[in-house]
Amino acid sequence: MEVKTSLLDNMIGVGDMVLLEPLSEDSFIENLRNRFDHNEIYTYIGSVVISMNPYRSLPIFNPDKVEEYRNRNFYELSPHIYALADEAYRSLRDQDKDQCILITGESGAGKTEASKLVMSYVAAVCGKGQEVNKVKEQLLQSNPVLEAFGNAKTVRNDNSSRFGKYMDIEFDFKGDPLGGVISNYLLEKSRVVKQPRGERNFHVFYQLLSGASDDTLKKLKLDRDFSKYNYLSLDSAAVNGLDDAANFRTVKNAMQIVGFMEDEVQSVLELVAAVLKLGNIEFKPESRCNGTDESRIKDKNGEFDLLGIEQSVLERAFSYRTVEAKLEKVSTTLNVAQAYYARDALAKNLYSRLFSWLVTRINESIKVTRHKVMGVLDIYGFEIFEENSFEQFIINYCNEKLQQIFIELTLREEQEEYIREGIEWTNIEYFNNAIICDLIENHQSGILAMLDEECLRPGTVTDETFLDKLNTICAEHQHFESRLSKNSKYITDHSLPHTCFRIQHYAGKVLYRAEGFVDKNNDLLYRDLSQAMYKANHSLIKQLFPEGNPAKVNLKRPPTAGFQFKASVGTLMRNLQTKNPNYIRCIKPNDKKASHIFTDSLVCHQVRYLGLMENVRVRRAGYAFRQAYEPCLERYKMLCKRTWPHWSGPLFFLEERRRQCLQNLATLIQKIYRGWKCRTHFLLLKKSQIVVSAWYRRYAVRLFGEMQKLKYQKRCKEAVTTIAAFWHGTQVRREYRKFFRANAGKKIYDFTIQRIMQKYFLGLKSTLPSMSPIDKSWPARPYLFLDGVHTELRTVFHHWRVSQLCLCPSPIFNSSVKYYLTVSQPFRGDYLEISKNPKYQKLNSAMEEKVLLADVVNKINRANGKGTARIFLLTKNSVVLADQKTGQVKASVPLPDLTSVSVSTQSDGFFALKLKEGSASAIKGDFLLSSEHLIEIITKLHRTGATAADSEQLNIDISDEFLVQFKHDKVCVKFIQGAPKNGNSVSCKRKNNRLLEVSVPTTA
Repeated sequence: MEVKTSLLDNMIGVGDMVLLEPLSEDSFIENLRNRFDHNEIYTYIGSVVISMNPYRSLPIFNPDKVEEYRNRNFYELSPHIYALADEAYRSLRDQDKDQCILITGESGAGKTEASKLVMSYVAAVCGKGQEVNKVKEQLLQSNPVLEAFGNAKTVRNDNSSRFGKYMDIEFDFKGDPLGGVISNYLLEKSRVVKQPRGERNFHVFYQLLSGASDDTLKKLKLDRDFSKYNYLSLDSAAVNGLDDAANFRTVKNAMQIVGFMEDEVQSVLELVAAVLKLGNIEFKPESRCNGTDESRIKDKNGEFDLLGIEQSVLERAFSYRTVEAKLEKVSTTLNVAQAYYARDALAKNLYSRLFSWLVTRINESIKVTRHKVMGVLDIYGFEIFEENSFEQFIINYCNEKLQQIFIELTLREEQEEYIREGIEWTNIEYFNNAIICDLIENHQSGILAMLDEECLRPGTVTDETFLDKLNTICAEHQHFESRLSKNSKYITDHSLPHTCFRIQHYAGKVLYRAEGFVDKNNDLLYRDLSQAMYKANHSLIKQLFPEGNPAKVNLKRPPTAGFQFKASVGTLMRNLQTKNPNYIRCIKPNDKKASHIFTDSLVCHQVRYLGLMENVRVRRAGYAFRQAYEPCLERYKMLCKRTWPHWSGPLFFLEERRRQCLQNLATLIQKIYRGWKCRTHFLLLKKSQIVVSAWYRRYAVRLFGEMQKLKYQKRCKEAVTTIAAFWHGTQVRREYRKFFRANAGKKIYDFTIQRIMQKYFLGLKSTLPSMSPIDKSWPARPYLFLDGVHTELRTVFHHWRVSQLCLCPSPIFNSSVKYYLTVSQPFRGDYLEISKNPKYQKLNSAMEEKVLLADVVNKINRANGKGTARIFLLTKNSVVLADQKTGQVKASVPLPDLTSVSVSTQSDGFFALKLKEGSASAIKGDFLLSSEHLIEIITKLHRTGATAADSEQLNIDISDEFLVQFKHDKVCVKFIQGAPKNGNSVSCKRKNNRLLEVSVPTTA
């Protein structure tokens, strides 16, 4: 029996931090380092999984590992992400508890890879079947599509998620996936037009230019050179370990699997190309008569003809801005700076809306009615860059909310529950980041509320006025810092510029540059640009810009980006709180994205702000298993009276008892059901048998009466026939008596001759010789007077059986050739049915002429005398030899290059095709072949060669010893008769370099 590895067997360090002794921050970090150095990247804190990013591939994610962790208890094996995924899946399947997998950590900690591993494990362990496999494949293949359009290289991560993704995977009662729903949160669309130093734009731009075919790029009017596009960063265009060309093919294949149509894929690529081309539009000022400058497009190359947008419409949208207020319309000109702003805004909106459309389109393919749900959250990690703007502020706010959920469910609620239950408990202190969340999202004094207020108020609104409002309202907050608030406290901090503010997040202090906050929160797109996009003759663009429809003008100001994100995060948090959470805490071992490097200070910082030490302390002091009374009673009540309603035994044993009880109940139900089903079937068969028997008996009685009538009629008919025969005999005898004396002799003679001839022919019919033309036997004549007829019938029969073989006399064979074994059946010609057999379809299509004969022959090797199967094809002008397995043509010999064919006098089937010296076909020498249809092959070769206009008469050499030219050497082929061996088969052996000996068994 296979020995399973438990949590404590052969363990590197401590697999569960709850068991760590002594517990301190140093021992915690040292245990992580020890396990990391031995490629143990997973560690538990109770049911929480700590995942260290190894920055390389490890052999712990193969199908064998999946089977090892399948249906196993969480602590039964060494720590692994598969154990958590299996625990969540079995809880969903067996206990009907909706699950969610919360994967958190800072950027580059491996959250996206962790979400992929969870999804791949669930897909591997759930049910099979054509429809289920299709759903699983669609769910898995949605990842490459969203990664291509939503991920990018940053200084911390080569495949950083620049959007938030939450996927609800829906299952039926059996635990088989039915579909899913994907929610996306705040794509970092500013990356489309500008990337920080050392980072790239979204992957799809580089994948399209690297992996698309030349025809595709020509249709899209694109060039492979990255440097020709202003929106693409050049200093980090190539990333080690990323094959953009191969990833592009993967993305296209994934889109087809998910359900995208060909025209939809083409439309998406056209819009991606349109974003690249937008970045290359440049403007020039043009003075107007009123003294103002108006922007104009420099080079009008008509690159947007592919999208059906007229150049004049697009140019006007970049030159003018129309503002509507009730019944008034005011049109103002845009200068060059405003035109560039409008261009970038259009590019960001076009890409962002395309990404949202992709998510919606994927949901259309995989969405189903809600059943059991497992949610997987893969959202951007906490970010601290050299320059942090509105995007980092929003991302870090989302991570604050996720940290708050972790604190609420693992630290605060658990301790409060122990206190409510009256359990003696020493309170464990921890940092509650609710105060930071309130600083950001408070409806009145929160940063997002003040940002929205600034964006919506009339008058001059700038980033400076927004920062002034923050300094006024948040100056006294302990987690907010600015230059002004520091100065008011007589503290000089030169690291804090005047245009920035700093927030003390749970993960550390982050300095935010206020520049761009107002514009990015407004996220405005001029109505003129929306209307220009709506006028495009491109169906997808019309869907992306519905507000551009002149018939549906909405003067209401759209909600700000911060307001939308805050609402989305609130919905996400409420959704997560309705599910049973499973935590994966991802930790980045170093900032260099390198394997085998463990930076203690960096890991220690992450351990602190993630609250892992506090989590360990709560787990050590609390209970390993906690469940409310009602669900516990509902789950285990069927066991026995001794376990209902109270039980004090171990949990694993209780689960085993429950499983065995359910198995026994299922067996009882199956037994009763199968007994009922069999009895019902038996009663139905019994009823049917009675009905059939009744009808059969009725039919048998009728049939018996009819048979009696028929028998009586038959007896009457026989009696009448007998009487008539006797009467006719009497009449004939009377007549013969009158003429007997005069005619008796002649009549007796004629009757006797007639009977003798009749007996002769009937006897000849049963004693005819075989159909072989060489069989010379013939029955002896019974009477001398039949000598002439006997000889003539012998000649006629011989001609008839020869004609039955469909052979015409041929001068190429003399009487010494024994060919009866070859012509025992009519010539068929095509023995392979080459025109019908799909295996030879490619070979048949390569033949330009009609195939007169197709058969399998053996090509004799001069080195060892062994045969290799080849397909022999004869056409009007050539002989072709092809490989039997692949159908590949090995040799093609024109008939004019054939000089003669050599055969033996034996029944061996060997023949040699001799080629004309100096011809192109004679380079490799003559061909020595063997076939079961020798006579047919040579006959058709002779006839075809005789009818060809450009070939001479083909000679047939019949000899038991002849020479064959193999490349530069001539080899003698000698035929001898020998004792039967190997089942009376012909054998060919090499005697020396100049002799091949063919042994033909003697026939009796």
